[in-house]
Amino acid sequence: MLDLRRIRSEPDAVRAGLSRRGADLAPLDRVLELDGSLRTLTTERDDIRARVNATSKQIGELFKAGERDEAEILKGESKALGDREKELAAETDAVDAEIRDALLRIPNLPSPDAPDGLSEDDNVVLRTHGADPSSFAEHQRVPHWDIGTELGIIDGERAVKISGSMFTMYRGWGARLLRAMIGHSLDSSADPSLGPAGGGAWEEIRPPTLVKTETMIGTGHLPKFEEEAYHVAKDDLWTIPTAEVPLTSMAAGEILDHDDLPMRFTAYTSCFRREAGAAGRDTRGLLRSHEFDKVELMGYADGEEMAIALQEEVLARSERLLQELGLSYRILDLCAGDLGGSAARTWDIEAYAPGVDDWLEVSSVSWFADYQARRADVRWKKAGEKGTQICHTVNGSAMGWPRTVAAVLETHRQADGSIAIPEVLQPRLGGATHIPAPE
Repeated sequence: MLDLRRIRSEPDAVRAGLSRRGADLAPLDRVLELDGSLRTLTTERDDIRARVNATSKQIGELFKAGERDEAEILKGESKALGDREKELAAETDAVDAEIRDALLRIPNLPSPDAPDGLSEDDNVVLRTHGADPSSFAEHQRVPHWDIGTELGIIDGERAVKISGSMFTMYRGWGARLLRAMIGHSLDSSADPSLGPAGGGAWEEIRPPTLVKTETMIGTGHLPKFEEEAYHVAKDDLWTIPTAEVPLTSMAAGEILDHDDLPMRFTAYTSCFRREAGAAGRDTRGLLRSHEFDKVELMGYADGEEMAIALQEEVLARSERLLQELGLSYRILDLCAGDLGGSAARTWDIEAYAPGVDDWLEVSSVSWFADYQARRADVRWKKAGEKGTQICHTVNGSAMGWPRTVAAVLETHRQADGSIAIPEVLQPRLGGATHIPAPE
């Protein structure tokens, strides 16, 4: 969340940043109003607390001097002051809680480097890699859901029978291909030589997929995206929409040693999103589902310079994966109005899928400044120095696998209906070079 001190000292700058997003400014105005009330209440509470302390001391002196009647009168006055102090303390706590709730609903300020604009139409294509979309052959123009049915490797019908709409099931070669991709991504992340110069190894984590409410709040997924999340009411736990959620809160409430930064983590998990309102939109095949597999990269940094270097490292690793898989892709710089609520700057990676003739988002690589870590209370400190600083966080997918699988199946479909397996995955699939054509 935003720093209340900055809102208080630079309200116009904060308002201008939120306006770049097209955000509702009412919560900001409410925070400023409540902050004024809080400071008035705090001043009155502290003044009365000081009077209570002074009166208590005076009462003690009167009792020692034998002036009991005057002491009893002051005791009555002190009690009344004490009761008022308790009332003010309760009012202060209530206003403080209301401020925090309002702050949780205000999005992050976009980076000055994020392009201006209010919708995806204003996003900027930074670069494109690979074949031109017009160059793909006719046999590659088959949608992956038809390929999956033809080869018996994607079984949407039985997934729906088991779980309902917007679920899918990988079978045989489909399940093996997915597993090979996940394994390659995790192993690549653990190897510093496979990243950009100066990058490091990413520690593999297998976090829980059920988390507490405060863990979801830490990344900004609550309260805003409550309707899109699955809630286990009996235990008050939430299924994660991304491994970003548990990874970000691993150090919640902790003070990290500056010498340990940046800290890099990677995790493979199932992810769950209700995607309210998505019914009937991009729901065929693997394009949109309630449960999906993803490998996430997430890091803690000490500030903007280190965080942006880490963001560039995540992007480079994700690009390398797509290149190894032989996919065409493009990098988008999201405009201020299309940024996720917690992000300050995001680069989206879209893989081209010739069968559906579309660019599919397979990763978002985001820098969140100190927005998430302030919510989760993740700080760092230099040895021998006083005070702590709030961390910056970065994350990105490597990759979101359903759409990546879709792009691989369509891109590498051969004229005979077989699928050429990317060379980097062949050792994980017993040396096989192709998913066999249908008999």
